Amino acid sequence: GRTSWSARSLTLLDPTYATKYLPIIASVSEHQPATWATYVFDLHVATLLAPLGLIVCLRKPTDGSLFAGIYGVLAAYFSGIMVRLMLVLSPAAAVLAGIGASRFVSSLMSYLRLPTAAKKFAIPVFKNMGRKVSERVAVPISFATFVLIVFAWITTMYVNHCTWTGSAIYSHPSIVLSAKLRDGGRLIQDDFREAYYWIRQNTHPRARIMSWWDYGYQATAMGNRTVLVDNNTWNNTHIATVGLALSSNEEKAYKIMQELDVDYVFVVFGGVARYHSDDLNKFLWIIRITSGVYPAIQQSDFLSRRGMYTVSKDAPKALVDSLMYKLSYHRFANVTGGFDFARNVEVGHKDITLHYFEEAYTTENWLVRIYKVKRPESRHVLVRGSR
Repeated sequence: GRTSWSARSLTLLDPTYATKYLPIIASVSEHQPATWATYVFDLHVATLLAPLGLIVCLRKPTDGSLFAGIYGVLAAYFSGIMVRLMLVLSPAAAVLAGIGASRFVSSLMSYLRLPTAAKKFAIPVFKNMGRKVSERVAVPISFATFVLIVFAWITTMYVNHCTWTGSAIYSHPSIVLSAKLRDGGRLIQDDFREAYYWIRQNTHPRARIMSWWDYGYQATAMGNRTVLVDNNTWNNTHIATVGLALSSNEEKAYKIMQELDVDYVFVVFGGVARYHSDDLNKFLWIIRITSGVYPAIQQSDFLSRRGMYTVSKDAPKALVDSLMYKLSYHRFANVTGGFDFARNVEVGHKDITLHYFEEAYTTENWLVRIYKVKRPESRHVLVRGSR
């Protein structure tokens, strides 16, 4: 049979494809374009040496040099579309940077050898209104030695940077959050495992859990419970239905959860712990994904009169009435007085009362908030007997 291009592949060919047609792909952080800061941080001095290596490869083309050059150019382009493809660029950048460093060092080393060899790499002098004359001046040995020492120091820093990056930045599991304190100590926030442990120990084995799809695999593996959506995002309609529940008012969201037979729902909230990747900061992406299937949900309804996304007193009615807002800020004013540290703003609507949901558990740092879906009395006996 025939195979078709995947949405991610089409995004590499047309960077606007995912944003236009599949916002669920564009919403993933690793699918965002890489910034210049990312290149400098991940590649360090290779950011400067790789272009030099590319020039060397193209000046004397061979099968190997052309392969390295084309590989580097394509990898750089694709990484500019999706930051996750920095993994593809890194080997190419390392090869090209090695070629560039070799050429740079060999050129400088020639000045430390015999004078006849130095003449081969001497710098031409331009005199008489820019006309080239036969006189050539070699780079002073002292200058070449100084540059080589500086270059050796930079490469040493590069090795230290790579070691530190691998151990401190890319080795910590995302499920356990850590931060360095001013006194040099380390703050560990283990709320996710705390929440999943509570789910595993305090809910029925057949309970169904609703959350945004980001946490599906974790809740299934560590909580040992059935989730409605997970990181296998093949069913966009089902994910949009979860988004519809989170973006609707409490009564409508309750009806949706009754249809989906949901027992518990949890949201990730960073207003206390200063966690900026919580569900409220993802909420506009949730709305965009939902609107692709349910046009009644529009992003403009969740923006202020100035067109800003805010949870302050200027927050629009659709946002304030949404289930996401209520589950996040329920009892929040009792802890911080209503000031959201993740968004650095005071919440405009603090008095939140839930009618169809009851708080079941909130983790130590308020990162995960778990709510139980209330059951109608006529159905409660059946549920109690079956689950």
